[in-house]
Amino acid sequence: MATQSSSNSQAKKSNGAKPVSEPSHPMTDQMKASLHASIDKLADTAGVAEENIRQTATSSAQNMAARKKLAEQKWQESKVRAFAVENPVTTAGLAFAAGMLVTSLLRKAK
Repeated sequence: MATQSSSNSQAKKSNGAKPVSEPSHPMTDQMKASLHASIDKLADTAGVAEENIRQTATSSAQNMAARKKLAEQKWQESKVRAFAVENPVTTAGLAFAAGMLVTSLLRKAK
């Protein structure tokens, strides 16, 4: 009898029932909507952050290029460069002497 009553109730559901317009799982649908809203908000925030990072990177690259150009310009006008170009052997000797001095100072510090 238990089998008959359960089969009868299933037959009633499938035979005469209209399609249900309301969701059969309201909690899941509510969570789904909430998660979609959270993802959309996160995507918007990430988009703004990406734009800020790109603008900062572009600005930094332009700033570094300008500083490099200024440093190269100062080097070209430098008296040290002019001396090194005019006296290459003397410059090499001075560099060697400076290296020896730094080495001896570092050995004494140990």
